[in-house]
Amino acid sequence: MTTVTADRQVAADRKLKQKVRPGRILLGVLAVVLGLIWVFPVYWMLNSSLLPNVVLQSSTPTWLPFGGSFDNFVAVMQGGTFFPALGMSLVIALVTVVFCLAFAFLAALAISRFKFRGRTSFVLAVLLIQMLPAEGLFIAQYKLMGSLGLLNTVIGVSIIYIAAVVPFTIWMLRGFVAGIPADLEEAAMVDGLSRTQAFLRITFPLLAPGLVASGVYAFLQAWNEFTVALVILQDNSSQTLPLWLRGFIQQSASRATDWGQVMAASTLVAVPVIIFFLIVQGRMTSGLVSGAVKG
Repeated sequence: MTTVTADRQVAADRKLKQKVRPGRILLGVLAVVLGLIWVFPVYWMLNSSLLPNVVLQSSTPTWLPFGGSFDNFVAVMQGGTFFPALGMSLVIALVTVVFCLAFAFLAALAISRFKFRGRTSFVLAVLLIQMLPAEGLFIAQYKLMGSLGLLNTVIGVSIIYIAAVVPFTIWMLRGFVAGIPADLEEAAMVDGLSRTQAFLRITFPLLAPGLVASGVYAFLQAWNEFTVALVILQDNSSQTLPLWLRGFIQQSASRATDWGQVMAASTLVAVPVIIFFLIVQGRMTSGLVSGAVKG
């Protein structure tokens, strides 16, 4: 009887797999198609960056960079403006990430762990700030930075970026902090740790994925931001990479645009972001909270 039951179960499993297989194949094909659509613009940028402008201006598209070279990248980096803009963007992005995480982490911790007067009003204020259009603040931001003497400076742009990114970062970290049971800290305190020690040794390490995710968001916002930088950084000697890329395109306004160099410049702007993601992806995907509480 046991053998007959096992055979029937195997047969049923085979029938189920045969029914499910076409659907899985269709979903797999759809996923591949969507992936190719998503990757194609990136591939086209890389492909164009390796081809000379004469080939790119041809009416016949060149799908593979056979015979290509790195001449466009060399020409872009030899212009003398790429590395100063790269340094400016890196400094602004790092300052924004550090201060955003510090402010947002403390605020999220206070909202999630403590009850205080005005807590609800503070949460609503954080939510309402997200609804303000950034364009409506440009004049006020420009006059404020000008009165403080912070135009064309890293500090001036960083202050505006931090103020813009912190509210949403608080919301992100609030969810991570609220998702960690307070019982973990209480159990550690029962074992003899102080509240501060319990937080630093137990809770804080579990917040690593949330801190990394929030840091990635802050980094991308500071790295790719264009309009605020355009208003505050008007000096050509102090420009971020998005402004540098715009100026690089405008330099070709008097002649035919060298799209090979433009694509090479765009690729160079994207490289630091890719490196940053490769560094932090492990922390973003790790589920450190799962299994922390044993039932």
